Order: sequence, then C-alpha cells, then structure tokens
Amino acid sequence: MGMAREHFVLVHGEGHGGWCWFKLRWLLEGSGYRVTCIDLAGGGVDPTDPNTILSFTHYNKPLIDLLSSLPEGEKVILVGHSTGGLSVIHAMHEFIDRIRQAVFVAATMLPFGLQTDEDKKDGLPTLPEEEVELTFGTGPDDPPTTVALRHEFQRDRLSQQSPEEESILASMLMRPWPETAIGTACFEGDDERLNRIKRVFIKTERDHMLDPQQQDSMIKKWPPSEVLVIDTDHCPFFSAPEQLFNLIVKSL
Repeated sequence: MGMAREHFVLVHGEGHGGWCWFKLRWLLEGSGYRVTCIDLAGGGVDPTDPNTILSFTHYNKPLIDLLSSLPEGEKVILVGHSTGGLSVIHAMHEFIDRIRQAVFVAATMLPFGLQTDEDKKDGLPTLPEEEVELTFGTGPDDPPTTVALRHEFQRDRLSQQSPEEESILASMLMRPWPETAIGTACFEGDDERLNRIKRVFIKTERDHMLDPQQQDSMIKKWPPSEVLVIDTDHCPFFSAPEQLFNLIVKSL
C-alpha cells in the first residue's frame, strides 16, 4: 500500500507539455500512484510566450514552485524526458531532500547542466537548419529565442514507432521551445551530494532526437544507479507506454 501512494512528477522536454504523458499517467494512476504532469513555462497550456523566456530559472519555475509547495516530509519521484532532464537536475540541486528518485527517459543527465560545449554536444539534440524554424525575439543580431521542429520532420525525429494518430496529435500540440532559456541551464553544486538521490536512466535504442551515443556518453560520464533499455524511438510514452510504465515501476 505504501508504494502505491508514491507521487510521480512527470516533466516534459522541449516542445512538449504535460499532455505528452497522458498514457503513462493513466497507467500509473490505474495502479494507485499519484501523478502530477506539469507544464514548464511556455509549454503545454502555460500561457507564457516562449520568446519572452530568457532564463532557465524562468523556464523551470513551475517545477520549482511545485516542489516548494510540497507538504513537509513528502518526497516525489521525478521523471524527466529529453531536456526535461535539465529541469530534474535543477530540482535536485534545489530540493535534495524532497526527491526520492530521479528517472531520466532519453533525457539530458548532466550534473551541472550545460557548462561546456562538450556538455551541449552530449546532452542536446543536433538538428539541421532545414528541419527547424527559428524566432529571433530579441532582434536579428541576437541568438534565436525559440526553436520549433518543422512538422514534416517531427514524426521521424520524435516518434517514428508511435501510432500515426498520436504523431498527428503531438504536431497539433507542440510549441516552439525557449532555446535561449534552455541554453542557460548551468548549475553549481556537488555531484556527490546529488548522488544521494537514486538516479535511473532509460535509454531509447532507436532514438533519432537524442542519439543513443549521446545517451551512452552521459551515462559513462555520470553513471546512474541503474540503466534500463527500451527498444523505441525518442517518445516511448507514445510508442511503448506499457513497457515504459513497467520499467519505471520496476526501478522503484
């Protein structure tokens, strides 16, 4: 009974929102777990214009606010997808005693975020110019404030193994992500302190967004407590939700 009362907080990655977890949420809640699916700033139904989000602190505020409001003594299990891993790491630095476990689903797992060019090479997708739309919200001479994956490339990059109707749904709901803000995700602290929290990495073998080699590099540089493998695209919450559910529950 105690395990079934665990509280999962699901954190989406770039371009997505809390909506992307609907299948996993249904499976978890059906097994008695508590589930919160947040929208980061500018994601999902959050009304913020992503071009106005220029810092990671602003972008990740919904998660930080949620953890700040937890009742005394409550601990959650964070599950981050893609760049949602940076949000999870940020939360680990800020709330070490409120996180029971951190699960990285094909997610950026870097203890201090994007400190170096090598970190960015390991932890962020590399997308050709022809596959993205850039918006220069602070002026043409500044870096792009947001990036969006063009519709015709979304299925191959994100969800080539998923049901086509779910890829269409995702294309209707995805939003540009705040590139400037995500690029400022740099954290200070002690990785040994972070290691007090159990970390589980779920590697996606057929990932066209965050290449399996990138995932392997992050795993090698900061070994988690456990590595689990799923033979899917970048979005197993669409393509293999039951397998993803079983892996997460197995890791508890």
